[in-house]
Amino acid sequence: MPSHHYTPDNSTVHSEMARKTDVPSLYYGEPRKFDPTFRGPICNRSCTDLFCCVIFVIVILGYIALGTVAWLQGDPRKVIYPTDSYGQFCGQKGTPNAKKSTLFYFNILKCANPAVLINLQCPTTQMCVSKCPDKFSTYTDVQLQYQITAAPWDYYRQFCKPGFNNPTKPIAQVLRDEDCPSMIVPSRPFLQRCFPDFITQNGTLTVAKRTHFKDALDTARSVTELRDAANGITGLVDAKEVGMKIVEDYAASWNWILIGLVMALVVSLIFILLLRFTAGLLLWFTIIAVILVIAYGIWHCYLEFSLLRQQPGADVTIVDIGFQTDVMVYLQLSQTWLIFLIALGTIEASILIILIFLRRRVRVAIALLREGSKAVGYIMSTLFYPIITFLLLAVCSSYFAVTSVFLASSGDAIYKVMAAESNCMYANKTCNPETFNKTNVSKACPGAQCTFAFYGGETPYHRYLFILQLSNLLIFLWLVNFTIALGQCTLAGAFASYYWARRKPQDIPPCPLFSSFSRAIRYHTGSLAFGALILAVVQMARIILEYLDSKLKGANNVAARFVLCCLKCCFWCLERFVKFMNRNAYIMIAIYGKGFCMSARDAFCLLMRNVVRVAVLDRVTDFLLFLGKVLIAGSVGVIAFFFFTHKMPIFQEEVPTLHYYWVPLLTVIFGSYLIAHGFFSVYAMCVDTLFLCFCEDLERNDGSSEKPFLMSAGLHSILRKTDHH
Repeated sequence: MPSHHYTPDNSTVHSEMARKTDVPSLYYGEPRKFDPTFRGPICNRSCTDLFCCVIFVIVILGYIALGTVAWLQGDPRKVIYPTDSYGQFCGQKGTPNAKKSTLFYFNILKCANPAVLINLQCPTTQMCVSKCPDKFSTYTDVQLQYQITAAPWDYYRQFCKPGFNNPTKPIAQVLRDEDCPSMIVPSRPFLQRCFPDFITQNGTLTVAKRTHFKDALDTARSVTELRDAANGITGLVDAKEVGMKIVEDYAASWNWILIGLVMALVVSLIFILLLRFTAGLLLWFTIIAVILVIAYGIWHCYLEFSLLRQQPGADVTIVDIGFQTDVMVYLQLSQTWLIFLIALGTIEASILIILIFLRRRVRVAIALLREGSKAVGYIMSTLFYPIITFLLLAVCSSYFAVTSVFLASSGDAIYKVMAAESNCMYANKTCNPETFNKTNVSKACPGAQCTFAFYGGETPYHRYLFILQLSNLLIFLWLVNFTIALGQCTLAGAFASYYWARRKPQDIPPCPLFSSFSRAIRYHTGSLAFGALILAVVQMARIILEYLDSKLKGANNVAARFVLCCLKCCFWCLERFVKFMNRNAYIMIAIYGKGFCMSARDAFCLLMRNVVRVAVLDRVTDFLLFLGKVLIAGSVGVIAFFFFTHKMPIFQEEVPTLHYYWVPLLTVIFGSYLIAHGFFSVYAMCVDTLFLCFCEDLERNDGSSEKPFLMSAGLHSILRKTDHH
C-alpha cells in the first residue's frame, strides 16, 4: 500500500528548518525532537494525577452520601405544601387540612416583603383555608351584623382559628389572641397562598374596585399599603397567568415542536455530510446566504419603520407600553423596527468587515474545516458523542436539583414566640407548642403565641446546612466540567489517532472513539478532574460575586459596587482563559498521556510558538461554524414561523390554536441551535486537535525521507499560508 504521509521537496525542507530556527524557544520551551517510536495516542500510558483521581472518587462517594442523608432528613412536602402556624401542611391528603390547600395570613400588612411570605416567616398567624376571601369585611362589621343575621359570621369565621365561634368576644381580646383576622380583603391564590387581588384600572391600583378601606379598629387603610406589604405580587400573578398559557401552548404544540427539532437534526446531518464533500462551496454558500438573509431583514425593517412612522400612535415608546404578552403590540411600534434595523445593520457590518479584512484567513479556515471534515468522515461515530455528554449532564443536573430540594426541606418544625407587644422579652424565642400554655410567657406577654416559624434544628447537620448547600453546588460544577472535559479528551483522542496514522484510513485503529473514551477513563480521570476542579472553583467565585452584586444593588456604596464590578470582570476573563487552556491541555493529554499541569504547560508553549496560526484558528473557524449554526436554526425557524402563523395554506387545519405563537417558535429555534451546536462542537474539537497535531508534527519532523510529515500535502500547504499572511 502506498504511504499517505507527506514528504516535501528539498526547498520546502530547508524552509521548514529555517522556520524552526526562528522559534522563540527561550521563552516558550524547546520544540520536540524526532522520535521514531512515537505513535500518537496509541502509546504506552500510565495513570496521571493519581492523587486527584483518589480525591475525585472520594468526593463522588461523599456526594452520594450527602444525597442519601438529605433524602433521609428532607421532606419535599415542606417545599410543595405551605405550612400553617401549627406546623401542619395545607392540602396534604390524609390530614385535617386535606381540603384546605391554601395558606391565609391574618394580617398581611405585617408582611413587608414577598420573600418573607414565600419563606413562611411572616410575623402573623397563618392558617390553611379551602378558598381565599372574595370580599371586604372587618371583624367589627361582622359583630354588628351578627345581631341581625348569622350569615356574615358564618362566612367570616372560616378564616378564624378552627373551633372559634364566639362573635361576641371583644375586638381587643380577639386581636390580642389572634382568634380571627381583623379584616379580610378580596384575594386569589398564588403559590398556594392568598394574596390581595390587585387590579389596575386606568392606571390606578385597586382591590375589588376600591382604593381605600377600613380595618377592625376603624383605621383608614389604602390599597397601596397592601401593595407595599406584598410588593411585586401583581407581577408574579400576571406571570403565573402567562405561565399557565405557555404550558397550554406546549401541550397543544409539543408534537409539532418535536417535528421541528427532528427537522433540525436532519438538516444538521445533511449539512455535515455535504461539508465532507463540498466544504468550500457549502461554507461560502453559508456566508453568502447569511449576508443575504440579514440584508433582506434590514430592508424589511426599514420598510416597516417607514410605514409606521407615518401612522398616528405608532411613535409610542416600548417603555411607555411596558410588558405585554402579545408580541403583536410591539410590532405595531416604529421604535421596535428601528431597534431591529440598527441591530441587523450592526451584525451585517461586522460580518462584512470580517470578510474584507480577514478574507485570506477565512479561506485558510475553510480549507482547514475541509481537512477536518475528512477526519469526521472516517470517524462518523464522533458526531453522536454529544448525546452521551447530554445524558451525563442531565443525570448530574437532576441529582443536583433533587439533592438541593431535600437539603432545603431538611429539619424539624421550629416554633417561635410571636408577641403582640414589641417590648416582650420572649419575642422570637424558641418555644414548644405542647407546653407553651404551662409557661409564664402568656402572663409576661399577653396575647403571645407559640407559632411555626421555619424548618431547622440544632444538630451539626442542621447548623451546617448552608455549607452543605454550597458544597452541593461546588461538586455539581465539578461534575459538569468533568463531563465536558471527558467529552473533549475523548474526541481529541479519536481525532489524534486519525492524524498520527501513517496510512489513512488503514492505520486508524478500530473503534477509535471507544478506545479514546476507555483511555481517558482508565488513565486520565485524575487529570480531567484536576482541570475541572480549577474551572469549578473559578465559576463558584463568579456565582458568589453575582450573589453579592444582587445584594448590593439597593446600596449607595459606589466604591463597593465598583470593586465588585472589577472583580466580576476579572473572574469572567479568568474563566474564559481557564476554559481555553483546559481544552488544549485535554488535547495534549489525549496525544501524550501526561499529567494535567505538564500538558497545560506544553499546550501553552506550543500555542505561543505558533501564535500566528492560533489567530487564524481560534476566531475565524469559530465564526464560520457559528454562521452554519445560525443558518440551520434560522432556516428551521422560518419554516416554523410560517407554520405557526397560519401562512402555509396546506397546513391550515393542522395548526394548533395557541395563546402565543412565539412559545413553540422560540422553542424550535433555540432547540435547533442547540442541536446544530452539538454537531458543530465535534467539528470545532476536530479542528483544534488537528491544529495541535500539525504543530507537533512540524516540530518533530522536517519532511525528509527519514523524518516525514504525517500531515497531508493539503493540510501542510493550508497552514503554511498563515506564516506569510
